[in-house]
Amino acid sequence: MLSNAIDELVFYFTNFAFVRYALIVGVLIALCASLIGVTLVLKRFSFIGQGLSNVAFGTIAVATAIGLVSERLSTVMNLTNNLILVLPVTVGASILLLRTSQNAKINGDAAIAMISVGTLAVGYLIMNLFPKSANLSGDVCTTLFGAMSILTLTMTDVWICAGLSVLVIAVFCLFYHKIFSVTFDQDFATATGTKAKTYNLILAIVIGVIIVLAINLVGTLLISALVIFPALTAMRLFKTFLSVTICSCIAAVTCAALGIVISILSGTPVGSTIVTVNIGVFGVFWVVSLVKRRFA
Repeated sequence: MLSNAIDELVFYFTNFAFVRYALIVGVLIALCASLIGVTLVLKRFSFIGQGLSNVAFGTIAVATAIGLVSERLSTVMNLTNNLILVLPVTVGASILLLRTSQNAKINGDAAIAMISVGTLAVGYLIMNLFPKSANLSGDVCTTLFGAMSILTLTMTDVWICAGLSVLVIAVFCLFYHKIFSVTFDQDFATATGTKAKTYNLILAIVIGVIIVLAINLVGTLLISALVIFPALTAMRLFKTFLSVTICSCIAAVTCAALGIVISILSGTPVGSTIVTVNIGVFGVFWVVSLVKRRFA
């Protein structure tokens, strides 16, 4: 049975380019999400991914409506889920959310909930007013849960995702020590001369980029899982920021690759399969941590 599965995988990867594209993009997106996920969990902004993903959903609906109204624009706004419009709007929302979290009048969780629910409702309303096809439920399900959208990527989409992923990884590595200091104690970092607002702005931009990239992989509703689970998994066994980050990256890449392979072999939705694998790996790490504590 194992040999049959291996033969089937070899057949798919040899004969279908979109399967290779899906694996490359999936691994890169998972790696980027795991890098920023550790910081978001430690800063207690785990739910920001959900809020921004709903912003992206609403923006996709607007871009689709614009494309349907104007055929000229539709040829421009059909690149990686309308990336031209979705990316700047999502990044802008990310900056707004992180700035609002420092406002005493509107708490961070309240701002995320307000933007999340509002943009989700507006996006669904627009999709009903300007349906892309007769199968509105299918279009909404594909956007929310990813479905098989990762298996429809073109070479252009792969290059865009790869370029943005490399940019995110480079920024994280370049500003690693500053991100570390801002994550654990922003007040102390500011007192020692670190420009905390500047690095929070960089984090906001990186978060927005990752959210937009992850839409193709797991859909808008499951993005938080892609960001949170690897970090929480690593924290079961490791305690230092560097070790948690490295373990989180390894877990995220492994789960993404395994989830895509299982999805191809079994015909299940890619996003849901990847998240389910992440849940399983988290459970294993949790059990190991309990055993380790018992015998410590």
